[in-house]
Amino acid sequence: MFQKTDFWIGLAVGAVAGIFGYRFMQEREQRMAAMQQSMLPAGQVPLAELQRQKEELEDMIAAQEAAQAE
Repeated sequence: MFQKTDFWIGLAVGAVAGIFGYRFMQEREQRMAAMQQSMLPAGQVPLAELQRQKEELEDMIAAQEAAQAE
């Protein structure tokens, strides 16, 4: 089992994927914590975040409309 190169390649690929996945989750948690700290009082969302979400929703709506038009 340990003499097969497929095993070692799979082990290396799995380890690299695990490291990148762990780093991604850590960065995401840090961004979420920073966003929660920067939230305005009384649960208000910053205007820049609302505009970003609006643009994202408009893009999704346009994609849905284009898909239905076909």
